[in-house]
Amino acid sequence: MVGQRRMKTVQHRRHTPEQVIRKLREADKLLAEGADIATVAKHLEVSEQTFYRWRNQYGGMKADDAKRLKELERENARLKHIVADLTLDNSALKEVARGNW
Repeated sequence: MVGQRRMKTVQHRRHTPEQVIRKLREADKLLAEGADIATVAKHLEVSEQTFYRWRNQYGGMKADDAKRLKELERENARLKHIVADLTLDNSALKEVARGNW
């Protein structure tokens, strides 16, 4: 192990929508007090890019709105999966009906 450096690992966290909204409210308070974006992002322990992405996605939302958004996204993904399955079944039935099997 001599001569080898240990690399620091970056912790990747998943924040719930409620946590994101709480952090954005905290960020709004810090920004109102005159802090800059870099300082706010460091205080929230996220990158500036993450802060901007959160603000674009969750800005102005309440915790209940964020929960509903996640529910709708899950439902939308489920429905897309169902449509894909039905489309595949439909095309298979058309092939069988044509006798190309």
